[in-house]
Amino acid sequence: MKTVQTSKAPAAIGPYSQGIVVNNMFFSSGQIPLTAEGNMVEGDVAAQTHQVFKNLIAVLEEAGASLDTVVKATVFIKNMDEFATINEVYGEYFDSHKPARSTVEVARLPKDALVEIEVIALVK
Repeated sequence: MKTVQTSKAPAAIGPYSQGIVVNNMFFSSGQIPLTAEGNMVEGDVAAQTHQVFKNLIAVLEEAGASLDTVVKATVFIKNMDEFATINEVYGEYFDSHKPARSTVEVARLPKDALVEIEVIALVK
């Protein structure tokens, strides 16, 4: 088992890691729209979703994986009425490759984020 840590994504804000590699599988922690410096991205759910993907790309890269090797994504959103906007941004990152996905509306996310995404990916 290998812990994944990169300065290109925000540090964990609790007792967990950015992700773990087990055998040839990478399991990310949920990424919220914090910059690598730990600042919350201002703006709407589209801006926040783009930052979440920047963070996911950074931790995937550090793990030896990529968006193309993601097999499952779980999307947590604060407001299901914003599903279409999140889905549009999501589709920019997963255009030809479409991993399995679950989307769940939740009452609240860390730092009052509007979106959080976690992924499982194959390590190259």
